[in-house]
Amino acid sequence: MTQKLGVIFGGRSMEHEVSVVSARGVMREADPQRFEVVPFGITRRGAWLTPDETRRRLVGIEAGDTRSLGDDEGEGAFAYPAVTALLGEMDVVFPIIHGTFGEDGTLQGLLEMAELPYVGSGVAASAVGMDKALMRAVFAAHGVPQTDYVVLADEEMRTPSDDMMRRIERELGYPCFVKPANGGSSVGVSRAASREDFGEALAGAAQYDRKVLVEAAVTGREIECAVLGNHDAEGSPLGEIRPTTEFYDYKAKYLDDSAELIVPAQVDAASAERVRSLALRAYRALDCAGLARVDFFLEPSGSVKCIEVNTLPGFTPISMYPRLWQEAGLSYRDLISRLVDLAFERFAEVRSHA
Repeated sequence: MTQKLGVIFGGRSMEHEVSVVSARGVMREADPQRFEVVPFGITRRGAWLTPDETRRRLVGIEAGDTRSLGDDEGEGAFAYPAVTALLGEMDVVFPIIHGTFGEDGTLQGLLEMAELPYVGSGVAASAVGMDKALMRAVFAAHGVPQTDYVVLADEEMRTPSDDMMRRIERELGYPCFVKPANGGSSVGVSRAASREDFGEALAGAAQYDRKVLVEAAVTGREIECAVLGNHDAEGSPLGEIRPTTEFYDYKAKYLDDSAELIVPAQVDAASAERVRSLALRAYRALDCAGLARVDFFLEPSGSVKCIEVNTLPGFTPISMYPRLWQEAGLSYRDLISRLVDLAFERFAEVRSHA
């Protein structure tokens, strides 16, 4: 008997289109001998769609250039009893909503309340993984090396004082990177090479969040490690991102495909082992489950700095996360099945402590 695999995707975040592409990959490649895939789309304005309506809109997406499920205004999952009833029939759920309202613990909390097994990290790990300021504090507490940073919030962010600007210039210098504390796919991230640039970058980041992270620029290679598992998590072969722009922004990641993704990364054995070890340390520090991609800078000196843990990385068949596991001999289809197995494993463990 097949298992009903609910795939929830789309959503209100800036990463709506990325989510749609990731979900289409899972829907096409999930093992048909094991799963009956049931899609649940969410529009850009939060309307939950029934599986039939989701499939209808996906046909339109396949035929056209858009990657959006539409702009229907919504009122949250519980405003759609037909959807929630069908969702309750799922054996397991794969939530593929990148960014806010999906990757940040909110959707995970809904699934916990519904007592449904789901792929990926729980509420707390997802929330910390989304909030880069909290993530950096966890890194510091667990000895995960990272770049220097400053967090700005509320009034401090809206009108930074001269003292704050001097602190940033003293501790971080220029160039530096300014990014929303909550967000992903490099949305709202800017590089500031001067105080004037900084003001513009801060205004841009402030559109997306009430907290902003300012990071020192690092010279080095961007190396990524995929992590798979629960308590027995393991790290993948490494990959490298070589952007053709100043940094690996949203456009380079998803729109113009300009960055070069190198798998496996050409890294010496000692550095590779160091990266994998730190990836697992960061993964466990956040108490992640199922999957995550951990990003690093490898400096010319050999020093390794952790950038972030992405608890729900891009999951198209050509995204870095599945590509790294394919390099290790695990196909995209088998990776989906393994993630579902891990979801059931975690669900059983959580229930045993209830």
